[in-house]
Amino acid sequence: MSRLDRVTDKGAGPARRWLGVLRDDLLTVRSDPLPPSMWLRWVPHGFVCLAAFVIFFGDLNQLQGYGKIGHSNALMIAVGQCGAAVLALRRPVPALWLSLTASLAGAVLARRMLMAGQIDGFPWPWHAWGIAAHLLVLLLLALRVPTRVSVEALTVTALLTYVLQGLWGAWNYSSTGQTAVVLFAVAVVLGIALRGRREARAELGRQTTLTAEERARRTLLEERSRIARELHDVVAHHMSVISIQAQVAPHLVQDPPDELRENLAGIRQNAVEALTELRRVLDVLRSEHPAPGERSDAPQPTLDRLESLVENTRAAGLTVTTGTSGEHRPLPPGVELSAYRIVQEALSNVLRHAPGATAHVTLAYDPRGLRVTVVNTGPTREAPPSAGAGHGLLGMRERAVMLGGRLTAGPWAGKGYKVDAYLPVSAPPATEPPPQDGTA
Repeated sequence: MSRLDRVTDKGAGPARRWLGVLRDDLLTVRSDPLPPSMWLRWVPHGFVCLAAFVIFFGDLNQLQGYGKIGHSNALMIAVGQCGAAVLALRRPVPALWLSLTASLAGAVLARRMLMAGQIDGFPWPWHAWGIAAHLLVLLLLALRVPTRVSVEALTVTALLTYVLQGLWGAWNYSSTGQTAVVLFAVAVVLGIALRGRREARAELGRQTTLTAEERARRTLLEERSRIARELHDVVAHHMSVISIQAQVAPHLVQDPPDELRENLAGIRQNAVEALTELRRVLDVLRSEHPAPGERSDAPQPTLDRLESLVENTRAAGLTVTTGTSGEHRPLPPGVELSAYRIVQEALSNVLRHAPGATAHVTLAYDPRGLRVTVVNTGPTREAPPSAGAGHGLLGMRERAVMLGGRLTAGPWAGKGYKVDAYLPVSAPPATEPPPQDGTA
């Protein structure tokens, strides 16, 4: 390629881009429906249709009577101009070209009559009803398209008017070109102003919504901070006291038996772990943007600690067995955390509500997720009254649904109980309410 060719291509680049923008703006048939008015609903649509009806008969009468244009040609032009006004309600850019085409046809036919001397003083190149129809089209177009497209449409209209009146011309006509272009410019400016006002009101509404959401978020953060303070000042204090007392207790008894030492050590270990978990919960509550599976959840326990959980449960007197099927693999932190918490809550429920029972925990891996099943036999003795509020099943179900999974819980094998959860590795948010088992 020669240097001259490269310079020519460089100069043609902006022009090519400009022509591409112009093509995208004005050579399109995309739909852009006129939105109903907030207060009047569909009245503007009815007004446009009524105006198009009046334009049709007025246009037909002017072209046939004053312009001496044949009935079929006059009918075609009238239908084109009033049809453009109606089409502009949904597709403003194609309506612009339909209006310009009908107006150009009317100007060509009227010029033939003027040049033949059959009419005298006819308004040309725009007759009155043609101006009214094109005004309506430009106004409806400017109400919905960007300002750039409105200016381009006005420029094309003015250029067509200049070519007809300034370059082509006719005899014995009443000039309407300058007046029509001024009226068209007024319509475009009015449409742009109304569109800007509508967009400003919509933006104000969005800002108001964002302000309300920010206020609600701030209120939520304040409430979470208050809950975090209460947990820290009350629960953390008592857990610390329990840990210290369990550590000191063996030293208060002369020659304490090994079983007592093991139980007190277990109590202290559970208290320390509870304090650790409580601190993590407090970190989440105080975090401004907590999210499951994010770094705030990373320190939480995963399935690697499931054996330790089962051992602690066995030490508390519950016989627990475990089983795994499928190919074991690391899962996302949110899935592993939820699976761990579901097993933890299910085993706690067995300890509280089914004394003497045995439990079995199953983890089934598949390519799409993880199935967690905890089943227990019936209790061998009556369960003591529980001070819990009954939110365990609800919490487990919320964890599953949060990940796009599901959880069911209900009676199993007579007096036993079964908790069955499926946690997908990657799934869209659940759109259906979680199943209700009726046993919570």
